[in-house]
Amino acid sequence: MTLSYEWRGDFGDPEVAALHAGSFGPGGRDAWRERLERHALGWVCARDDGELVGFVVVAWDGGAHAFVLDTMVAPQARRQGIGARLVACATEQAEAAGCDWLHVDFEPHLRDFYLKAGGFAPTDAGVRSLRAP
Repeated sequence: MTLSYEWRGDFGDPEVAALHAGSFGPGGRDAWRERLERHALGWVCARDDGELVGFVVVAWDGGAHAFVLDTMVAPQARRQGIGARLVACATEQAEAAGCDWLHVDFEPHLRDFYLKAGGFAPTDAGVRSLRAP
């Protein structure tokens, strides 16, 4: 395994869409590059011998707040520290961009990952669905 991590690395929409489907199930969005170029501070690509095995997005408000979104690791590459390294790279780059805060929300089964491996602190937060159930 030869892993590499690259901030704002090159990627193709189909490979991110496939990684997203493997991480979150079907029904993801297309046109990743177009959206991220417009709306993200950046992203981190993890590659194993050229194959995209991990990806994370860092969105931001253009100022003090950045947000970790869509942390994904290919099923065959999980439990090897790739997700933790993706989040560490995202953290380093958000700090380098001058952000003061890095936010993340997550499902309960990911609590230990983000609080322990990711270094996040628990906080009260809220979320509201804008889609009908």
